Amino acid sequence: MTKVLIVYASDYGNTKKMAEMVASGVESVPDAEGVLKEPEEVTEDEMTSSDAVMVGTPTHMGSPHWRVKQFIDTICSPLWIKDGMIGKVGAVFATGSGFGYAGGGCELAMLALLSNFAEMGMFLVPLPKNTPGFKFGGLQWGPYGRSSGENMEQTGVSEEKLEATKYHGANVARTAAALKAASIFP
Repeated sequence: MTKVLIVYASDYGNTKKMAEMVASGVESVPDAEGVLKEPEEVTEDEMTSSDAVMVGTPTHMGSPHWRVKQFIDTICSPLWIKDGMIGKVGAVFATGSGFGYAGGGCELAMLALLSNFAEMGMFLVPLPKNTPGFKFGGLQWGPYGRSSGENMEQTGVSEEKLEATKYHGANVARTAAALKAASIFP
């Protein structure tokens, strides 16, 4: 069984909706399990017993949610010291808004999280531009869901923006399964 831990914080339910779609993508892969957790629920043991970790965050002024940052500091940092995540798979997704349809800094928030995963020695899974739904909700770093209109009115994440999210979950699960089967790392 390939275990993918999906850690997310959500303000208005949009990132949770994306996390659930990621889990459905993970579970579309044979013998793969998606486990959804909010950041404060995750333990070091859950991290090390997972084959992959995906983190989803709402974007706040170009940064990940404070609960996600706290997770990085309190759970990921000790695992970095212990080399506890080397060889595992890491991937990200985000929601955001921002004036002018710019995405409110989702790209910066995702890069910050990917940088943490790279520090931990994890294999990073990006989002290829040929992923179904990429043109509606994709960046090369991962799927993103725009959750408001041009004037910052809450619209939620649309179904067409979620399509890439599901495929991202499946890609991560397949990558983790392949690495696990190769037995590269203990």
